[in-house]
Amino acid sequence: MATDFNIDIIRNLFNLPGDFVGYKQNTNGHINSTFILTFNEDGNTKKYVLQKISTEIFKNPEGLMNNIVGVTKHIRKKNEDMNTPWADRCTLTFLPTINGKYFYLDEENNCWRLYEFIDDVYTCNAIENSNDFYNAGVAFGEFQNLLADYDSTSLVETIPNFHNTVSRFADFKRAVDENKSGRLENAKEEVEFAIAREKDTHILVDLITEGKLPLRVTHNDTKLNNILFDNTTNKGICIIDLDTVMPGLSLYDFGDSIRFGANTAAEDEKDVSKVSLSIELYEAYVKGYLSSAKDALTDLEKELLPFGAKLMTYECGIRFLMDYLNGDVYFHTDYDDHNLVRARTQFALVADMEKKMDEMLEITKKYC
Repeated sequence: MATDFNIDIIRNLFNLPGDFVGYKQNTNGHINSTFILTFNEDGNTKKYVLQKISTEIFKNPEGLMNNIVGVTKHIRKKNEDMNTPWADRCTLTFLPTINGKYFYLDEENNCWRLYEFIDDVYTCNAIENSNDFYNAGVAFGEFQNLLADYDSTSLVETIPNFHNTVSRFADFKRAVDENKSGRLENAKEEVEFAIAREKDTHILVDLITEGKLPLRVTHNDTKLNNILFDNTTNKGICIIDLDTVMPGLSLYDFGDSIRFGANTAAEDEKDVSKVSLSIELYEAYVKGYLSSAKDALTDLEKELLPFGAKLMTYECGIRFLMDYLNGDVYFHTDYDDHNLVRARTQFALVADMEKKMDEMLEITKKYC
């Protein structure tokens, strides 16, 4: 297996003790290159995670790492103060180089970072039952709660306007007008669906501008597989994949979790009749999330959680549709209409959420 890092340089830069045993590549990620390094020190095995950050997507690695190190140190301190049993595994521990920085640029301008491997945990790629989703809600709610007093203005935007739905809609409209792929005729119904809901894109952005919603530290990729679950207790003890940690709304993180986890169908299901919001899973996540986050949230934030789920699903749909119209230049596709199928799935979920919005609101109130 070929690699493009020099282990001697990495060991010296990060001052790693012991004898290097070997490495294996983790191929689960889609953006960064990840390697698990194993060392032996006096008969004890020590593992580290080495990552090459994609500077094509994350153009400010120093700002990105400042975000991550600040947030992880804050989470660790909170857990230590609370005497949490898993305080030593509650967050990622990044190692500085001998120069004091938490990343290293090699001769080819590749950016590398290193953190300690966390043992006795597992990840989930799919929700097997409602308890899994409940535990995910607890974990992401606790993430929000622990960072409620962290100054979000100290963070840089690692991807500018990531969840600015007004900006996303403007990009979408431009894609419709330009029709670079020549596929607009195939997507007229989806375009009409998206345009009919333009007013929704302004609601949260306007509330931020009016000072009615607080900007918080947000994860911005709240998928189930970004939680490390403890092997013994099955509790979510550590949130990973922190590259998109930046200022945002709690509603973004909550909404994206529901979009991803409470859909009864796959993200690219061609038969949209199979697509719906699972009320059982929605309730499980709300119950878990608010059990750990509600004291940190304002009344308006809690009230808008169901809308956040709808909006993040809609935003994802227009992103897929925009990429389809632009010629599939952002998302990986397996066939010609893959992005159009994804957009249809998201919009079908939006439509079902609209039908079930009153029920979602009642469930949310129940746990507030």
